[in-house]
Amino acid sequence: MKKIHKLVLTSYIGPLVLTFIVSLFILLMQFIWKWVEDFVGKGLDWTIIMNIMFYASAGLVPMALPLAVLLASVMTFGNFGEHYELTAMKSAGISLPTIMRPLILLTILISIGAFYFSNNVLPYTNLKIARLLFDVSRKRPELNIKTGVFNNDIGGYSIKIDGKDQETGMMYDFMIYNHSVSMGNKEVILADSGEIGVTNDRKNMVIKLYNGRNYSEMKERNKIAKEYPIRKDKFKEQTIIFELTDFDFKESNEGLFKSNYQMMNLTQLSHAIDTLKKVYTKRTGLFHKRLIRWTYTKYEHRVNIKTDSLAYKKDSLKKYVTTDKLNINFNTDSFFLAMNKKDQKYALNSAIESALKAQNNIRTTGKALSDRQRWLKKHDLAWYRKFSLSFACIIFFFIGAPLGAIIKKGGFGLPIVISTLLFIFYYVISILGDKFVREGVLPVLMGAWLSSAILLPLGIFITYKATRDSQLISREKLTLLINKFTKLFKLLFN
Repeated sequence: MKKIHKLVLTSYIGPLVLTFIVSLFILLMQFIWKWVEDFVGKGLDWTIIMNIMFYASAGLVPMALPLAVLLASVMTFGNFGEHYELTAMKSAGISLPTIMRPLILLTILISIGAFYFSNNVLPYTNLKIARLLFDVSRKRPELNIKTGVFNNDIGGYSIKIDGKDQETGMMYDFMIYNHSVSMGNKEVILADSGEIGVTNDRKNMVIKLYNGRNYSEMKERNKIAKEYPIRKDKFKEQTIIFELTDFDFKESNEGLFKSNYQMMNLTQLSHAIDTLKKVYTKRTGLFHKRLIRWTYTKYEHRVNIKTDSLAYKKDSLKKYVTTDKLNINFNTDSFFLAMNKKDQKYALNSAIESALKAQNNIRTTGKALSDRQRWLKKHDLAWYRKFSLSFACIIFFFIGAPLGAIIKKGGFGLPIVISTLLFIFYYVISILGDKFVREGVLPVLMGAWLSSAILLPLGIFITYKATRDSQLISREKLTLLINKFTKLFKLLFN
């Protein structure tokens, strides 16, 4: 038995290492393809590029490892079945679970190692790669300006273009917001076209704009009437110079990124989640109290009934008013109808203004609370992902090993096709689960474990079929099922 277990282990470890390297390489190529535009033309030192590749590779391990386990298990047991080694083992009275036993133990150890990696190593690598990518984006900011997207790399300015000629470098439809005075959108520049360049000493970035207008909002002319004069300047050519103090590659402070959920372990995430929940609860309760106090019952706090001219204009209204506040039996319709037309108009306008202010307040505060809740859900998802990604290794093994024993095909042909399709299905379900959680469709626990919950019954079913030496779907049942669907289709559309 020991020799058989040794054979199974040695046959499995080789494909596992190979498929892990291949999977990691493919995922790394995808990362490079995504960021290649940000690396080209910035004169980065090769050591910086190597550091980025190293930390990016480490960050891709949780995704590459489950795929490697799936591929290796399908290939190993597919080879056993193809070369009749699995048949020989079973004829000797050794069951499939017994053959799989050493690999089950190895997979559990791999899952534990994956959890340790996700909890301790991955936050560190995410911190490093985030800092490096941020530093790269700050180098040569003129190369980061992309069409249709506002660029905020230059402090105090937000720049957007709608078109760019790759051969001449000419850019079209400029929009530049000047936030350098921290007074909001007080100044905006619009231009038909322009060019961006850097001085020879590489200390300044120069933007030459052609055929445009400069809109500047001046100080209030009348604070009571809220009059805001505006100044418009038309130009044929205008030059703007920005100082590039961060042109050379400089390492930023890692403390800027440590508050992100991707840079935290379980303990830090638990503390952050607890803090975010307390803050969210406090903000929600405070908003509710303020809404009740200053909107729905504001007459108790803002209107002095004793001196209210509307309340005492007519003697007939005195019976509705007490010394401190409105009577409980106060009838608003009678109060309103007792007013003259002028007072009614004033009351309606005041009510409409108050309702619009309340509506705007609810909308603004609701958006802020929704953002806080979404940020809290991301922390919750990150907490569960520490476990779900590790558990995926076990699930994929119990899918791959019995599946390879059933299809009895090894090598890089059919096993790779089946494994890739299964992994893509798992990845798509994981993304959908995260999206459903962020949109409030599913609770965090269900969304984080959705992909595992779907694939786990599949693994149990395939393992059951493999231990029984039966086909996944017999030809007779498959043919019968197709005939039923064909008849149903004819009945519906004929």
